[in-house]
Amino acid sequence: MATALPTTDRLAEKHRSTLDQALATIRTRAYWSPHPEHPKAYGEDGSLDAAAGLAAHKALLNTRFELDQPGTDGWTGGEVSPYGPELGIEYPHADIDVLLPAMRAGMAAWRDAGAETRALVCLEILSRISARTHEFAHAVMHTSGQAFMMAFQAGGPHAQDRGLEAVAYAYEEQTRTPAGRAGWSKPQGKRDPLELSKEFTPVGRGIALMIGCNTFPTWNGYPGLFASLATGNPVLVKPHPRAVLPLALTVSVAREVLTESGFDPNLVALAVERPGEGIAKTLAVRPEIKIIDYTGSTVFGDWLEANARQAQVYTEKAGVNTVVVDSTDDYKGMLSNLAFSLSLYSGQMCTTPQNLLIPRDGITTDQGPKSYDEVVADLAAAVGGLLGDDARANGLLGALVNPDVKARLEAAAGLGEVALASREVVNPDFPDAVVRTPVIVKLDGSKPDAQAAYFSECFGPVSFAVSVDSTADALELLRRTVREKGAMTVGAYTTSAETERAVEEVCLEESAQLSLNLTGGVFVNQTAAFSDFHGSGGNPAANAALCDGAFVSNRFRVVEVRRQA
Repeated sequence: MATALPTTDRLAEKHRSTLDQALATIRTRAYWSPHPEHPKAYGEDGSLDAAAGLAAHKALLNTRFELDQPGTDGWTGGEVSPYGPELGIEYPHADIDVLLPAMRAGMAAWRDAGAETRALVCLEILSRISARTHEFAHAVMHTSGQAFMMAFQAGGPHAQDRGLEAVAYAYEEQTRTPAGRAGWSKPQGKRDPLELSKEFTPVGRGIALMIGCNTFPTWNGYPGLFASLATGNPVLVKPHPRAVLPLALTVSVAREVLTESGFDPNLVALAVERPGEGIAKTLAVRPEIKIIDYTGSTVFGDWLEANARQAQVYTEKAGVNTVVVDSTDDYKGMLSNLAFSLSLYSGQMCTTPQNLLIPRDGITTDQGPKSYDEVVADLAAAVGGLLGDDARANGLLGALVNPDVKARLEAAAGLGEVALASREVVNPDFPDAVVRTPVIVKLDGSKPDAQAAYFSECFGPVSFAVSVDSTADALELLRRTVREKGAMTVGAYTTSAETERAVEEVCLEESAQLSLNLTGGVFVNQTAAFSDFHGSGGNPAANAALCDGAFVSNRFRVVEVRRQA
């Protein structure tokens, strides 16, 4: 009769090759993903297919989401889908004074398990989430407003990839120092050598607080969650009140895997706030909180950095993403690429371009010289053509995530000459969804009132076509924008090697991630895990990059014990 393998051995048999491949890929930066992007890839080996995923999602609606957490003192909820329906789900509300001590109780065993076991447990959590990708897709769709296919890919495999990437970096950083005991012998000439036995242990800093965002609850949430968990820290997940379900599902899976693996499930817990409670500020300054991951507004990100002094704070805030248009040898491809970038998810991405800097005398192209007005008109036509069919528009745009985005969109039309007016799109499946196409506004870059507009972040489907005196002026404006406002992405189009070098130099000096001459199926607002860095951590848009060694290395410390040999 076969003997069951111990938990660690079973997890190693199942996931060690995946971890090894992830470690190899972050060094080569090649394309790789263990998580299928296509919906039809699911339904075998215990994973949920499309019908089962939808059924699982519907089964959660209008129910209580049980987690069996310590300190539950009531229930709360109130999520309303950007597509219209109320979710009707109630979540446990936690008494933090009870929950936080319970979370710390499992730290010692989790620490003693070692870096490899922690990594393998994290991979099992990700594997089980992957098997439920169809269910998660509906949860992301109906909390973020993403169209289904984007919610499926960005909220599913792409988010899982980012989580796995964080685990790989965490494992690599923790294993730089030898595990177990190491001998140390120092020669003393004719005397006996000095000999010590030394033991090095990665130790987590304490409870990590992950503050979720409304637009990408899993994609932006998983890097911090798994980086902290893999480095030995309990993680308290505080979702955005409009996007609880995707992270509640994540916490539920994590607690299930931890329990089955012999660890305290309270190493991962959920903190959902009552309407208007605003618990993020309260939690952020608790002495038990030693790590904070945050994605959201600059105002609150700055507050966290200034006030959560007891914690290591990782923020992804806001910036003003810019594209410099100097020249192109594929005018049609450039317009098509930019049109898609401006339209995807109604511009509700921290990587969406906002300012397009175009010389007022025009640009050179493979179709001959194009004036500023022609470039803007042709781009407007490209966006209009892309979104002219309502079915396609709904598939690309999704729904506006909240009323603030709609208000900014409507106000933008009064800031300058409108090159492309926004229009309302009806979603036949969800008639209450607020769906709008992008607006493109022409601004004169030399006028102070225009500067006030384009120099401020306008999150949503709003883009400014800014006329500048020359490409050199565009580069100076780019430098000032990144330095003062920050940028998650920078794009540029040029056929000049000299201009290309100049743009690159600006981005190197100001620490901004640059995409050059994208005309095909890769877009400036998309990044690939294991290869691309999301943000740099070197400009005001974010103080961390997803994902590099710096993102994980400060989440733990190596504690040394020396013994006389």
